[in-house]
Amino acid sequence: MEILHIENYTETRFDTAIALGNFDGVHVGHQALIKRMIDKARFTGLRSSILLFENHTKAFLDGTGPALISSSKQKNDLISNLGVETIYAMKFDENVMKLTPEEFIVEILVKRLNVKAIVVGYDYRFGNKASGDSNLLKELGSIYNIDVEILHPVIINDEVVSSTRIRNLIKEGKLEDVKLLLNREYSIKGKVVPGKKIGNKLGFPTANIEPDINYVIPKLGVYSTEVIIDDKKYLSATSVGYNPTFEEATIKIETHIIDFKDDIYNKEIELIFIEYLRNEIKFSTIDSLVEQISIDIAKVKSR
Repeated sequence: MEILHIENYTETRFDTAIALGNFDGVHVGHQALIKRMIDKARFTGLRSSILLFENHTKAFLDGTGPALISSSKQKNDLISNLGVETIYAMKFDENVMKLTPEEFIVEILVKRLNVKAIVVGYDYRFGNKASGDSNLLKELGSIYNIDVEILHPVIINDEVVSSTRIRNLIKEGKLEDVKLLLNREYSIKGKVVPGKKIGNKLGFPTANIEPDINYVIPKLGVYSTEVIIDDKKYLSATSVGYNPTFEEATIKIETHIIDFKDDIYNKEIELIFIEYLRNEIKFSTIDSLVEQISIDIAKVKSR
């Protein structure tokens, strides 16, 4: 798969089919949409593609935006695994924000990306102040000879699958539901940074993970997890929280990698959340904390 930054690029090689959306998490609803676009591209001889903004539109508009389910790298990898041939990447900025819905179609999709077919979700919005909806997209498609297909939502357990729903489930620690909606476990990537080495003193050294982006932070507590280090997977037990026994002031993500002793400071690792084990507990003694950590690790090993 190729990734092209299109600020100064015009597609002249192919006629394209394109899927449009933010695609945070690339959940099962996104996957259905992307697969439909790929099928359409193959049937009509078009290049399968996706237009992605490198920054979240809400982050540009309000300065923060939502916490994210996936980084740009994770999103690109997931999309590539589905079989998309080209990602067209661009920044959402003031110039893009000011485009009317019709200008967005003409200036970006028609003139620069040579789009002949579009697949979007039922709730897709575009153009200045999100004034364009899927119905307007259909109308503009008929004017500019673009085949526009609007997909119905994917429903699981009587609710629409959405990134917002998944974010809430992650915050609630409902990892089985998250896995069902993502079709994979939730994971974050980050760098191992020095901590206070409390785990070392307790006999359970931990890797203190600094996330690469503003990920959705799971419900505070202890998890059965896995870590990927240099393409190798290890079992681990992970604490997400304030470490109340030691009264930490900020949330930390600390993982004890089972049967692992290598120095991994400054390494990029991936932490995969498997199962929520328990809430945070403030222990009255260090011995009771050590005993509980041993129980947590035994649970991880018994999975």
